[in-house]
Order: sequence, then C-alpha cells, then structure tokens
Amino acid sequence: MRREPIVNVAKDRVVSVTYHITDERGEPLERIDLPVSFVYGDNSGLYPRVNEALEGLEEGESIAVELSPEDAFGAWDPQLTFSDRIENVPPEYRRIGAEADFMNDRGESRKFVVTHVDSGSVTLDGNHPFAGKKLTFHITVVKIRAATAQELENGVSQTPGAMSS
Repeated sequence: MRREPIVNVAKDRVVSVTYHITDERGEPLERIDLPVSFVYGDNSGLYPRVNEALEGLEEGESIAVELSPEDAFGAWDPQLTFSDRIENVPPEYRRIGAEADFMNDRGESRKFVVTHVDSGSVTLDGNHPFAGKKLTFHITVVKIRAATAQELENGVSQTPGAMSS
C-alpha cells in the first residue's frame, strides 16, 4: 500500500517556509530566503494569526498576513527609552547601533540599542525594532513532512534552520 505524500500544513507536521516582512508602506524590514522549519501546531512559536493563516496551505503556496502592532511586536513603549549624559556612558556605547544588555532586579535581561548620540547625551531604546509597526508577513510554504516522534516530543524540528518554540 502506497502512502500519500503530506501536502498541506496541519498539526504535528514539520513545515519549512521562507518569508519577508514589510511595514505598512511596503518597505522591506526583514527577509529570510533560506527555509526556516518548525513543528506546526499550538506551540509552534508563531503569531496566532500567522499560525491560523498557514493551516491547510500546500507546498508552493504563498500568503500575506497583516498584523497590527498588538498582534506582533507590541506597541512602542516610551518607558523603554532613556538618555544619559555622554560622560556616564562607556566609549564603546557612544555610537548609533551599539547594543547593551541590561538586567532588572528580577534577573530578566533586555537588549537596548543606542538610537541617538549628540555632544551631550546618548539615548538607548529597549523596544523591538518592529514595535509599534503594522506589519505584513509574506510567507511561502517550501516543504511539508510528517514530524518524527522526537520532534513531536521536543516541539522542535530537526531540520537545519529549525526554529525553537
């Protein structure tokens, strides 16, 4: 008896996708051309609306899913930005794009990025770069296969390029 190939996205299948993300003006923000794989289901680590939109798609199909800031990286939070006098900041953090990890009193770590430097101060922002933005995820399903017992147990694809949930 011949088994039918796995052809659509469904729970407990390993799905490999490529994608790119654009903002509301259509400007590209991120592009992943090498397939990323994950075990599809409730714990796939995908945004719920993306997860729902993928269900039932077949290999080779593409979709575009619009997400509000609340459905994606959240609203931009002004409390996650702060400025300090430049003389209080180590020299390696006195350039735009420099990254610093800060830990709160509960032991939680957050990455901050230097977003502004002038002669008197440095500004850091702990928001995700896509926070506050309406995004469109353009996704193409590249491959679908049955998940192995180990993949189902761990919730992680063993395919190179796999996402962990």
